[in-house]
Amino acid sequence: MKDIIIMILCGSGALFILLAAIGMLRMPDFYTRTSVATKAVTLGLGLMLSGAAVYFFELAVTSRVAAIILFIILTAPVGAHMIGRAAYRTGSKLWNKSVMDDMKDIKEKTDDKH
Repeated sequence: MKDIIIMILCGSGALFILLAAIGMLRMPDFYTRTSVATKAVTLGLGLMLSGAAVYFFELAVTSRVAAIILFIILTAPVGAHMIGRAAYRTGSKLWNKSVMDDMKDIKEKTDDKH
């Protein structure tokens, strides 16, 4: 039973990472690529690390895995947000079929001040 759980966790984690890689190739602009990579890879890594914790099933390993997962969940979205914001400020273009530009008003206000 333990082996099946490990295979499901690691297999689904690998599947999410594969989907992130495909999404990186398929998405039209930098911002959607960043979003795909952040969300899918975070989930994929969490699942694969959970599989490692189940495999070793020791308190030391499980606590480290939990700390790593928590660190990834806390830092990946913040890092992606900051990278996306920097890309927007340096002029990286949105996809031509984008409907909304939430940062446009903020950028115009900061441009007026400088």
